[in-house]
Amino acid sequence: MKIVLCIKQVPDTSDIKWTEHNTIQREGVESIINPYDVYAVETALRIKKSCADVELTALSMGPLQAEDMLKKVVALGVDNGALITDKKFAGADTYATGKTLAAAIKTVVPDFDMIICGQFAIDGDTAQTGPSIANHLNLPQITFVKDIVECRDDSITVTRQADDGIETVKAKLPVLLCVLQGFEEPSRARINGIRRAQKTEIKKYSLADIGLNPEDVGLKGSPTYVSKAFRPVIEHKCEKIFACADTAELVHTKIKEYLAGADERK
Repeated sequence: MKIVLCIKQVPDTSDIKWTEHNTIQREGVESIINPYDVYAVETALRIKKSCADVELTALSMGPLQAEDMLKKVVALGVDNGALITDKKFAGADTYATGKTLAAAIKTVVPDFDMIICGQFAIDGDTAQTGPSIANHLNLPQITFVKDIVECRDDSITVTRQADDGIETVKAKLPVLLCVLQGFEEPSRARINGIRRAQKTEIKKYSLADIGLNPEDVGLKGSPTYVSKAFRPVIEHKCEKIFACADTAELVHTKIKEYLAGADERK
């Protein structure tokens, strides 16, 4: 079984910078692996432990610095890493990103059986990239996955978070999974894994390698755009009320005044 693990490097939320097009700057910024992709990695590793002959390939689209992130997941037990990197990919929205990753998957692992993604990315929080990949590859998809129930050579059964509870879903392969959460403690790299990661080559693919046109990717291939980006101003106000005989009535009055002011602020 061949599994493609789509992971993303995101800026540290305390160090976000914007480009002239109001997109997030990726290069030269302190970055971390997307937290939901940590769950995706753990899901893939658990499938590898429970099924025979599983090959995991981690794939990411981003600047060259994302190679370090791919090395780290190889140290955890992922077999291969591939970095889709080209300046023409910069500024892509979720549609262009999904199209680019789908083309890359067909290039890197054309005979895949499963694709695993994180449900969200904390730098966008749209939950659209995974489903976009599935759409471009004409795949069935299971979103909000919480745990793996059973994995076979031709199918997988999972539990997923639904609006009104937990569902158990079975799908034939190939399929795309978007993982929400479900594991308390992610795996940690061991010394043998770290040594293997140091020797593993992270293969790099450009726009020309995956067979797309410049008009299909990046800002040019994005039907949506960010019109404005800003940091919210957070204000904290409080007023001390000392206990007295009329405390309850005083608090009630203050709440009414605050709510009236909130209406005016709208």
